[in-house]
Amino acid sequence: MQQRRCDRNRKRSQRRAIYCPIHGCYLDSASPKYQLYADRPGQLEQRGMTRRNAEILVTTHTTVTIEGEWLEAFWCNECQKTKWYHVKKRDHIYELSLAPEQMWQQVTGISHPEGNPTVSEFTRRQARSVGYKSYRDFQFKY
Repeated sequence: MQQRRCDRNRKRSQRRAIYCPIHGCYLDSASPKYQLYADRPGQLEQRGMTRRNAEILVTTHTTVTIEGEWLEAFWCNECQKTKWYHVKKRDHIYELSLAPEQMWQQVTGISHPEGNPTVSEFTRRQARSVGYKSYRDFQFKY
């Protein structure tokens, strides 16, 4: 039996069905996915885990990746803007909400906004300086 052309093309991956919560138009991704993680038992409890299991998991693993949730930027043709959304995927259905500021503290793969807190101010300044005159920070006494 010969396969029809339309049957062969059905194996291609489909676009994610993610639509603008304001306009209802299709949203185009404008960034990679930034996975969320939990480092406190309360964050896991909010997602349906029992207190005891959440405490055990956070104690043994320090941080736990939250499956099916991430932050991602999308471009809306109607708004002509890129906005960051908190995406939840449940059974091939995507639920979007604007990403709150505190949500960025749960994201993996980004650098700390104020820089690494364990690095001194001197080291930070030296890393930003470009050129040969940065030697002036070092005072040599002969």
